[in-house]
Amino acid sequence: MASVTQQQIQQFHKDGFLVLEQFFSAEECDSMRRQIQGIVEEMEVPPHCRTAFSTREEEQLREQGSSDYFLTSGDKIRFFFEKGVLDEKGNFLIPKEKSVSKIGHALHAYDPVFKQITHSPKVQELGRKLGLERPVVVQSMYIFKQPGIGGEVTPHQDATFLHTEPLGRILGFWIALEDATQENGCLWFIPGSHTNGISRRMVRAASGASTCVEFVGSEPAYDDKQFLPLPIRKGGLILIHGEVVHKSELNSSESSRHVFAFHVMEAKGTTWSKENWLQPTPELPFPSLYT
Repeated sequence: MASVTQQQIQQFHKDGFLVLEQFFSAEECDSMRRQIQGIVEEMEVPPHCRTAFSTREEEQLREQGSSDYFLTSGDKIRFFFEKGVLDEKGNFLIPKEKSVSKIGHALHAYDPVFKQITHSPKVQELGRKLGLERPVVVQSMYIFKQPGIGGEVTPHQDATFLHTEPLGRILGFWIALEDATQENGCLWFIPGSHTNGISRRMVRAASGASTCVEFVGSEPAYDDKQFLPLPIRKGGLILIHGEVVHKSELNSSESSRHVFAFHVMEAKGTTWSKENWLQPTPELPFPSLYT
């Protein structure tokens, strides 16, 4: 891994994202894939907890929004599924290992392989070069983007879901465990879109509401021509500013697009919103990135 340069850091602040090819080795990527394979093989999810993962607002409220299983997953390792892979009783219509959309949201805390990657010396060094003084890890997830059915992720800003006062304190680390291409659903970004604040928030609903979360505000209509695709090779890392607008398309190819991603918050001088779906717990306060 080549050391990140000052020029690259300036580029990150200008664009709101940064591609660092070959940040992780093939061996590190393969160890994460092997680890997740074992986790999926041992996966046991009661049918009533099997929820489809979607980023379309009305589907998101219906699936995750009505599910305590999602809302209480911040300090656990839980499983979320692609659309159309479960029947109305929650039984699998296809092999379970082909049905998982993502696993979240505490792999960084409870799995030794993902914990080691999250806190690896090169990640800590990168945090220091970015000027992070008191970074904490707020969540992590393994994303499968299954061949043929890996769902689209609609244009969004991470700070919609992970809100802080002030803004600008959330940073995503997105690690390609396989080549990510335009065919299998690489990320697309609007360069410079991290400077306009946010227009939508997902917040915990008042008790007694029909869903656990609700959206406040609305996502503007983005011009497709503004988005820039960011294909990246296995082992590459994409840094994602919490307010940059990004998306990914449906995976219509025959190859998966496995990713391990985690989000960090600069805790110094920052307030984590009590309205965020994700909350630290007594069992898992947000751990320091620096060890």
